[in-house]
Amino acid sequence: MTRPSRPLNVLGTPLEDCSHDPKTGWFRDGCCRTDENDQGSHTVCAKVTAEFLEFSVRAGNDLVTPRPEFGFPGLKPGDSWCVCASRWMQAFEAGVAPPVRLEATHEKAMQIVPLAALRYHALEDETAD
Repeated sequence: MTRPSRPLNVLGTPLEDCSHDPKTGWFRDGCCRTDENDQGSHTVCAKVTAEFLEFSVRAGNDLVTPRPEFGFPGLKPGDSWCVCASRWMQAFEAGVAPPVRLEATHEKAMQIVPLAALRYHALEDETAD
């Protein structure tokens, strides 16, 4: 039996982890992996900013308030998080897109977000938290 290969990032290389503190990802494994059940496409590894968090709350997705019943600590500026590709794109269009780690952003993000937009907001290579 062959082992499934690691998913690819937007650069075409193996997807790196995004964050383990706080633990992020659709599967809460620290990685912006996705599957057919991930309706939001949590595929963009972003280093959230205060402006993005405020934008997200106004758009109806409160990422700031802790939700211990879901194991969610709440985010603060500087945290890395797998954000929904469509929310990141909305923030980009509004001028408040947070920086991204290309190496930890799943290739499926490009179904919604142009690679050029991601590259424009790319962080220098950083390791996962």
